[in-house]
Parts: sequence; C-alpha cells; structure tokens
Amino acid sequence: MGKTITVRMDDTIYERIKTAADSERRTISNFIEYAALTYVENSSFVTDAEMKEITEDSELMNNLKKSLDDIKRGNYRIVE
Repeated sequence: MGKTITVRMDDTIYERIKTAADSERRTISNFIEYAALTYVENSSFVTDAEMKEITEDSELMNNLKKSLDDIKRGNYRIVE
C-alpha cells in the first residue's frame, strides 16, 4: 500500500511543479514521485563509463582488495 506524505513548499515552487506536471499530463503527486525517483536512480548509480574508470584505477582496486583481505582476516575494529 502506498504511503501519504505532506510536503510544505513556497507558492512559487508549487506553481513551477504544477506547471511541469500539467505539461506532462500528470498529477502533482505523480510528478513529484516520478521526479524524486528519477533523481534517486540517477544519483545512486554510476554509468558504464564511470564504472570502467573506477575498475581501471589499479591503485583504487588494490586498496579495495587489501581492505577486503583485512576484513577476511579480522584485521579491523568497529568504531562507535
């Protein structure tokens, strides 16, 4: 079941969102949900090009492998 949330915003922001929603023939609620989801998906993942750049960084990959090895050996401590 969907959740209901309340969002407070300035009138000018509301009008901008309403105009954008109307232009896409969406309800304001649906437009905000779509915009938020799009933002989260686009900011939470890397592109294929970014992933290639990350995995080709040998220093970074060596550090990650060393860190995983340390964890497997129990060579770490939890800081609270």
